[in-house]
Amino acid sequence: MDPRTDALAGDWLSLRETAERLGIKTSRIKQLISERKLLSVRRDGEPMVPAAFIRDGQVIKGLSGTLTLLSDAGFDEVETVRWLFTADDTLPGTPVQALSENRGTEVRRRAQALAF
Repeated sequence: MDPRTDALAGDWLSLRETAERLGIKTSRIKQLISERKLLSVRRDGEPMVPAAFIRDGQVIKGLSGTLTLLSDAGFDEVETVRWLFTADDTLPGTPVQALSENRGTEVRRRAQALAF
């Protein structure tokens, strides 16, 4: 991953750290990733999860649906991270901030428009 994309997301968690924050096993984290309920990106060969996806011991509300919409629009994992962490003046803020503030409908509307 390029340094700009890496820096956009800020803090990253290993799968083990993600599991600890969510209070579940690492195998469940892998399952959540394969089900597109959570996203990981390889950093130095290791799958890592943006720390912003976890809040108060849970995956932020609306992330799963947004990941599905972006995947359906043809986005790969790195492009998804870029989109989620790039400021959007119409939100305002970044899509991931909007999700963490329970403004998922606005985020999903924008993600859905990308498929057309």
